[in-house]
Amino acid sequence: MKNIVIFGAPGSGKGTQSDKIIAEFGVAHISTGDVLRAEIKAGSDLGQTAAKYINDGKLVPDSLIINMLAQTLDNLGKAIPGVIFDGFPRTIAQAQALDKMLEERGEKVSTVIGLEVEDAELIQRIIARGKTSGRADDNEETAKKRLDTYYSQTLPLKDFYVAQGKYAKIFGMGNIDAIYAEISKAIKAAE
Repeated sequence: MKNIVIFGAPGSGKGTQSDKIIAEFGVAHISTGDVLRAEIKAGSDLGQTAAKYINDGKLVPDSLIINMLAQTLDNLGKAIPGVIFDGFPRTIAQAQALDKMLEERGEKVSTVIGLEVEDAELIQRIIARGKTSGRADDNEETAKKRLDTYYSQTLPLKDFYVAQGKYAKIFGMGNIDAIYAEISKAIKAAE
């Protein structure tokens, strides 16, 4: 299976490019946010536990997220050609937990697509998205805070995956289709 992590700052184009990857490679899309919401809505044991953390204003523990991802992956079965992980991992501890969970299933992360975009462009994209998405968090002030969080907590993952030889740096500015052509090449080049 091709297991892909899509990585980048808020506004880097992860959602747009994930759709293109799914269309070309037929991989399943696993978004941690979607999985959390689905488990909570379904009232599963994992969902109820996650809801308690969220309702208390706390982060859902990594172990709980990994259990949800494992369950989602197991439910997909072996018939799929792979998975794209969107929104996870966000920390080195999460990346290590993801590696362990995949290893237990005889799988691994094949490649990490790292969308690299300049800050000014990221902020412009987030503000523009906010005008059409209706998302209250798509504004300049929140965008800057989200970028600060990305740089302090998530960016260290780049070095983690570079050290594993799995990081594919993709310049994420310019024509969407041209960016995707580079992504497609990187995925095809992965084992």
